[in-house]
Amino acid sequence: MNVNPHGIHHVTAIAGDPQRNVDFYTKVLGLRLVKQTVNFDAPHVWHLYYGDEKGSPASILTFFPWPGVARGKDGAGLTTATSFSVPNQSLGFWGSHLDSLSIEYSRGLDSESNELIELRDFDGMRLQLVGTSGDGRSGWDGVGSIPAEHAVKGLHSVELSESAIDPTAAMLEDLLGMNYTSEAAGRANFSMGAGESGAKVEVIGGVKDRGLQAGGTVHHVAFSAPDLPTMELWQQELLSRGVSVTQIMDRQYFKSIYFREPGGVLFEIATDDPGFATDEPLLELGKKLKLPPWLEPSRAQIEASLPPIKVDADVK
Repeated sequence: MNVNPHGIHHVTAIAGDPQRNVDFYTKVLGLRLVKQTVNFDAPHVWHLYYGDEKGSPASILTFFPWPGVARGKDGAGLTTATSFSVPNQSLGFWGSHLDSLSIEYSRGLDSESNELIELRDFDGMRLQLVGTSGDGRSGWDGVGSIPAEHAVKGLHSVELSESAIDPTAAMLEDLLGMNYTSEAAGRANFSMGAGESGAKVEVIGGVKDRGLQAGGTVHHVAFSAPDLPTMELWQQELLSRGVSVTQIMDRQYFKSIYFREPGGVLFEIATDDPGFATDEPLLELGKKLKLPPWLEPSRAQIEASLPPIKVDADVK
């Protein structure tokens, strides 16, 4: 295949209470809320985007918060860990920061022997802060709780849990153009581009129990295409190989296609452009509810259906 991904674009997950979601990702992890919008397929549900200053590809984690949603379960067919890159000298800071908020965590190593801190958000979603060196991304330094020198740089990797590695590995390599880098103890690692943070996928095989996608689990992982013509080529290639792919969908801040890998994880290809400043200035990102033109006529009803959120709320 001559169309290759150059990294993770974003990860989208399911949450419960939207205010607690905002509290965790803006105050605990210090990410910027870059967009308040709605699930275009279910406009009564928030769609909240977090990331760096401008919501750069490979920095974005998004959520569909459904108040009262049942708790999901990690297992085969799901993305079971989302990792962020932080400076390796900052792990001590992050441990102290989490201690100060009474948030439980553990320490360990990833499959490349990088030190990490593992924790779960308020909905039980499994997260990792991976200590890295040489990650030149600036992250978001506009939140006082996290000094700039310790800020999350962006996404580092995702972990897929599968009953068997080989079918998923075949798609990642042959259809998605990823590079196989290593395998040990039932874990296979793949990379995109130069294999830097934000361009890594880990696949765990031999997972017996099927996962349950609900609150605290990942809905889908999106990989990055630089523009619409590239994504169209990707769509054509996938269709030519017999993969069931959606039509191109307009997500306002990017265009998307969706398909499933053999183990059941939902994948998306998303364009890097036009980005999140297309409908509000960079300095104002994430401060107000933004709707696409086709939903503006229903703004009053949509606003009435959404639970209120405050971006500056204290962690509780």
